[in-house]
Amino acid sequence: MALSTNDHSPFIARITQRLGPMVVPLIVGCALFMQMLDSTVIATALPSMAHSFGEDPVRLNVAITAYLLSAAVFVPICGWAADRFGARQVFASAIVLFTLSSTLCGLSQTLGQMVAGRMLQGFAGAMMVPVGRIVLLRTVSKSELVRAMSFLSMPALLGPIFGPAVGGFLVEYGSWRWIFFMNLPIGVLGVILALRYIHDTEAGQPQPLDIIGFLLTAVCLGTLVFCFEAVGHGVLSTPMVLAMLALGGVCGLLYVRHAGRSPHPILDFRLLKIPTFSIALLGGNLCRLAVGAVPFLLAMQLQVAFGMGPFAAGMLTFAGALGALMMKMSASPIIKRFGFRRTLVVNAFLTGVSIIGCVLFTSATPHAVIIIVLLLGGFFRSLQLTGVNSLAYADIGPEQMGRATGMASAVQQLAISLGVAVAAFALKVSMAARGTSTLDAYDVIPGFLVIGITMMMSVLFFSRLSVNAGSAVSGKK
Repeated sequence: MALSTNDHSPFIARITQRLGPMVVPLIVGCALFMQMLDSTVIATALPSMAHSFGEDPVRLNVAITAYLLSAAVFVPICGWAADRFGARQVFASAIVLFTLSSTLCGLSQTLGQMVAGRMLQGFAGAMMVPVGRIVLLRTVSKSELVRAMSFLSMPALLGPIFGPAVGGFLVEYGSWRWIFFMNLPIGVLGVILALRYIHDTEAGQPQPLDIIGFLLTAVCLGTLVFCFEAVGHGVLSTPMVLAMLALGGVCGLLYVRHAGRSPHPILDFRLLKIPTFSIALLGGNLCRLAVGAVPFLLAMQLQVAFGMGPFAAGMLTFAGALGALMMKMSASPIIKRFGFRRTLVVNAFLTGVSIIGCVLFTSATPHAVIIIVLLLGGFFRSLQLTGVNSLAYADIGPEQMGRATGMASAVQQLAISLGVAVAAFALKVSMAARGTSTLDAYDVIPGFLVIGITMMMSVLFFSRLSVNAGSAVSGKK
């Protein structure tokens, strides 16, 4: 990618020249960080928001669900939108819309206004991050993909880690409204950088929008995400959850039948015939269960079971962010040395061990020990996400990037929501088994065990990779 610096200050010119092809991954990564941070800090602010609106705190969960539902409904069309209107234009417009909707959320005076703002924010997020990934894939060469993905994977981990600390600080020392207003400077900077440094890229062939497919996937993904959230927060009865799961399943089956006959399906299952894409998608989404589940379980363990404040617990879990930052410089050499197959198989096991290791924490565990375990866990999880994100697009052609990103983003949305639901369900089962409604340190153990073992099970997928899988991306000879 050629960067024009003639009209910039010498300082900006030097920075962009030094970063070179990593400018675009950093811009897209900042957008992802803004989305992930916003998604996590709101959970900390719910009690304060409920008091401001005069609502029951439990009802405020709808603000989280509204965002997830909107994102799940619209994320399948991100590839179509990028091909139809141009990835650069859609990405920049999505940042603008996300920033404006954040402002509307911060100015909300009622729960209804908040829900409307969050739904608009979810739509913007469904376009912003996946289309940003399309921009990256069409800009960065295959040989630079692992390095670029290491920049892009960090925000997905840093957001949930920073979220509780940032949310706790803002609510405790300021106002919950600042969790939305803080997106303003980030969004303005993001738009300026996107328009200045992201050039128009070669688009895929624009196709007609698959209206029937969009409606079927919207109902399927929307009901599934809503059910996962309902399980996590206990807001629906079991019969209602089962009924909605059945509705989502039926729409999913109808879409599979429709996709087999449609010339331009909105989610193209023919991409699963590419081994690296299908294995990265299936095995990688077992890994993504940990993205939302581990920060959730750590918050329950440190804040509820051990009695730490949100800010203190957030500062302790910051070790995971440091581990992710350490990985940034290590991912490319590791994958080049060992290849995707060996790296993902071994690292999936190590990541699972680091998650299961959290069950040994007690209120008397020295903070230094907790920091070391979380530091290693952050490194392993970040390396795994970088690996699967890079492998997924190793054999995808330029004309397939939009469809591949749309499909991968839709499945990832489900995986992250499912991770939190599984962790919350494990907590409830443990408390029910003890016959109590009060969370204890022992109740987080099943959650860590389930997520850690699930992570290890992804080895079954990665072991099916050929030794030279993704060699054009990894650089391993």
